[in-house]
Parts: sequence; C-alpha cells; structure tokens
Amino acid sequence: MRDNTLKQKWQNDDVTLGMWLSTVDPVAVEHLGGVDFDYINVDLQHGLADYRQALGALQAMQRIEATPTVRVPWNEPGIIGKVLDAGAMGVIIPMVNSVAEAEAAVSACRYAPDGARSYGPARAAMALGANYASEANDKIACIPMIETVQAVENIDAILDVPGIDAVYVGPADLSITLGLAPGSDQDAQSFNDALTTVVSACNARGITPGIHSTQALAAKRIEQGFRMITITSDLLAMLSGASAALAQARGGADGTASGRIY
Repeated sequence: MRDNTLKQKWQNDDVTLGMWLSTVDPVAVEHLGGVDFDYINVDLQHGLADYRQALGALQAMQRIEATPTVRVPWNEPGIIGKVLDAGAMGVIIPMVNSVAEAEAAVSACRYAPDGARSYGPARAAMALGANYASEANDKIACIPMIETVQAVENIDAILDVPGIDAVYVGPADLSITLGLAPGSDQDAQSFNDALTTVVSACNARGITPGIHSTQALAAKRIEQGFRMITITSDLLAMLSGASAALAQARGGADGTASGRIY
C-alpha cells in the first residue's frame, strides 16, 4: 500500500502545510498538485463539492506527492467509509466533543479488530496498492476536529482514545463557542489558552496538533506548536493571485486576499 507521507512526517515532528479545496475541478486539482503541499484536503462539510466530485478530485491526486485527505460532513460511519473506499488517506471529522464521539470516529476509520469499518475499498485497493486490507489501519490518518469549548474541556479523555493520529482545531467554531466572533485568530486570552491546552495534550501523547489557518498566521501557529497547518484554500489562492496580478498590471501595491478563512 502507498505510504502515508503525512503520517511519516508527523512521526518525525515535521511541520506539514496543506491546501484546502472548496471546489474540485479535476484539472485545477492536478495543477495544484504540482505545488509542494504536504496534504491537499477536499472539504465535504462546508465546501461546494459532493461525493462524486470528491471522487474526481481524489483521482486527480493519484500521482501527486501530497497526501489526499477529506473532511467529511459529519461524524457518521457511512460517509467516512465511502471517502476511504474512494482513496482518501486521511479523514478530518467535525465536531468531536466527547470520548464516545472520538471512539465512533476511530471505529469508522479502522477495520476490525481496531474498529468497525466495513470492507469494500472499491477504488482504494486499486489506487493505493497491494495489501490495502492489511495495511490500511496503520496508514490511514484519523483526524477528529476539536472546535468547541466542550471538546477542549474533554481533550485529555478524547486523546486517550486509541487510534487518533492528529486533531484539527477549527478556530471559527471554537471562537463562537467562546462567545467571540468567528475568525481564524483572536486576541482573547480564552482562545489562546484553548490552543495551548490542545497542543500540550497532544504533545503529551505523541499526537499531532493541527489547525485551520492562513499563510499570514502560519509562523505563529508553528511557534505555538502546531504541526498540521492548512495555510490557504483554492478560493483564497485564486482571489489572491487575481488581485495581485491586477494590482501589478495597474502599477499599484501588491494585491492581497482578505483574512477570510474557508
């Protein structure tokens, strides 16, 4: 089975940087695959793609170095199994707030005896290589999202669930549950304390702390200890590039995209 280079880099405590796909035109995905991202994630939760389009994006990522991951719409075993069967090598699972929800996420990502994933890798066994059945449990990354006050309060118990490879902080939802406006960063002490709590709990267990971010915040997040950092999306990169091109052509200052996060 194809090696999961993302997990290998985490084992070395390397910083890994990723791209978020909200739209999934296969040709665009192929071009973006030429950029040296560590992972490229298809967003089925808030993105604009459906399952069939996600399948096309995973096919377009067949020959690129970046690890293909998918954020599923919810912590539900049916869709988790389908994206894994389609060839995802990591699954980001929203709103994991409790031990029971963490156990459900892990179970959906693993074949027995480590979980309850149903066997039928319709594309994955072909696309990812021989020995898929025997190696998938070790090579697939299970990545619950930590994005609420409740999840932060339960972080130690959540991370004690066997089979979690990384967690992924959703800063916008975390902000909302802290009573703040949604955003990728906050000055509030409560927000920064929550990030510190997550990173510390991860480090104590050898689990990779991840976060949804921006290129401008990447250095700060690395300094805080995050090792899986999404720095842009297809929409933001397109907007930034178009703005910069127009500004340069008009002789103005460099165009930059807003701090929005998708």
